[in-house]
Amino acid sequence: MRSTRRVPSENATGATPKAATAPAAVAVAPTRRGPLASGYIFTLGAIGAVATGLALYGLSSLLFSVFFAAFATVGLDSLLRWFERRKFTRAWALVTVILLIVAVLVTIIWVVLPVVVQQVQHLATVIPQEVATMKDQGWFDPANAASNGVLGTFITWISSEISNPSVWAALGSGLVGFGLSVVNAIASGFFIAILTIYFIASYDNTKQAAYKLVAASHRASFVKYTERILQNFGSYLSGMVTLAFFNAVYSVILLVVTGVPGAFLIGIVAFFITLIPLIGTVLTTIAMTILAFIHSPVSGLVVLILMLIYMQVEAYILTPKVMGKAVQIPGSVVLISALAGSTLFGLAGALVAIPISAGIILIIKEVVMPRKERS
Repeated sequence: MRSTRRVPSENATGATPKAATAPAAVAVAPTRRGPLASGYIFTLGAIGAVATGLALYGLSSLLFSVFFAAFATVGLDSLLRWFERRKFTRAWALVTVILLIVAVLVTIIWVVLPVVVQQVQHLATVIPQEVATMKDQGWFDPANAASNGVLGTFITWISSEISNPSVWAALGSGLVGFGLSVVNAIASGFFIAILTIYFIASYDNTKQAAYKLVAASHRASFVKYTERILQNFGSYLSGMVTLAFFNAVYSVILLVVTGVPGAFLIGIVAFFITLIPLIGTVLTTIAMTILAFIHSPVSGLVVLILMLIYMQVEAYILTPKVMGKAVQIPGSVVLISALAGSTLFGLAGALVAIPISAGIILIIKEVVMPRKERS
């Protein structure tokens, strides 16, 4: 039997017929909700947004404590790595850091708080007496007349404010409790410390778990930049704490030598304020000079000169050595960040805003600018 081969049929013009074309997609008109249904949905969305905002506002203290503990964990990680570079194992370095946190808490409760309370009471009674003594000195009246009474008004205002209990309550709330009462500040401090211990213990595991949430194709670059940002955060925080500690110790020694009352309390306040770069040391120098000047004009002049010398030493010797590996922040960015952070959350907001600005600057330099150059 002969095998036959089927040849495609041709039309009259000799062309082979094409495959059948797919049917055209039918356009479906979008469903249109009525005005009542749309208004109902928008109202539910608005109610949900308001309820979420109220819930976040009610939890603002808790959320800020958690955020501050995470922030402190990043700074303490630099200390932990410092111990590891000194041949400590990871476990022993972690135990050492936790013991240091506990030691700081015990010191604050048993040493710092009693001395602060005692010196607050002492300043509230001593400063008005020293103001009265200063007004009786021979140089005060000519100086007050030369300033058209501004000097006398200013000194009287300082005396009344220092002796006002509400001012000390507001000061303690702003610097220690971050807007809370003293009792809540102590409870919040314990909560932050305990939470920081948990965070520092699980820091590496938490980072690795968070990295796995990123797509594998982008994970390597994400890990690279995140680690650099966290290391810069840690270096910046640890450097600022070190500089603030030097400033506080120097301030206490200087005020004790010159005989200015409340030296320990002023040193603690100076520690928190000098955590803000650039303007922190200037603010503490002004405050210390005024208090020393009230105590004695000679003490005020000595404090002013020695603090100006310290500012130069800090700017040109201490800061380059301590902050050499951290990202450099322009002075204008520091001022804007400190002002914005303090406006939102007080002193704590100013302290947190500056390292965040440093991270943003690092992302711009390491990610945004190179991409713009390659495009």
